[in-house]
Amino acid sequence: MITRRSLLAAPALLAAFPASGTAAEDTAWAALREPGAVALFRHALAPGGGDPPGMRLDDCATQRNLNDVGRAQARRIGEAFRARGVEVGGVLTSEWCRCRETAELAFPGRAVAEPAFNSFFGDRSQGPARTAAARRILDAWSGPGALVVSTHFVNISALTGIGPGSGEGIVMRRGARGLEVVGRIAP
Repeated sequence: MITRRSLLAAPALLAAFPASGTAAEDTAWAALREPGAVALFRHALAPGGGDPPGMRLDDCATQRNLNDVGRAQARRIGEAFRARGVEVGGVLTSEWCRCRETAELAFPGRAVAEPAFNSFFGDRSQGPARTAAARRILDAWSGPGALVVSTHFVNISALTGIGPGSGEGIVMRRGARGLEVVGRIAP
């Protein structure tokens, strides 16, 4: 039940859970400067969900693609890395056009397609194999610089247990038991 008292307490509750651009996000950015760091980005804004029937990887016109807001979001990802002085050692991307465009706009000329990060939204039976292949790639990364991956909600969720928003990054670093999630980078 919402009461006057709970409404008055709302600012204190909001302060207890920091928004993006705070110390929590600063910790994620700092982790990207550590050896073996990884940033898994969900592709920037591409309105809708899934892909149209008949989607083909070799034809962007058949896919759900970034809109102007998504393109601006993708550019801001790269600008944020450069502004914070984060060295990017590699950029991998799903073969889907929205992921490739996100990676290319953020890090021009750096993106390399990696099928292990392709979506399995339309065929969940491919999830375990793709996730295992992606995990091997991530576990093998040692730098120099951070590895940035442009992929999909289902892939990131399978790897981390986190469902990111469009253009959101999940930062991981080496821990005692392999890669562990450190934080999130807001779009």
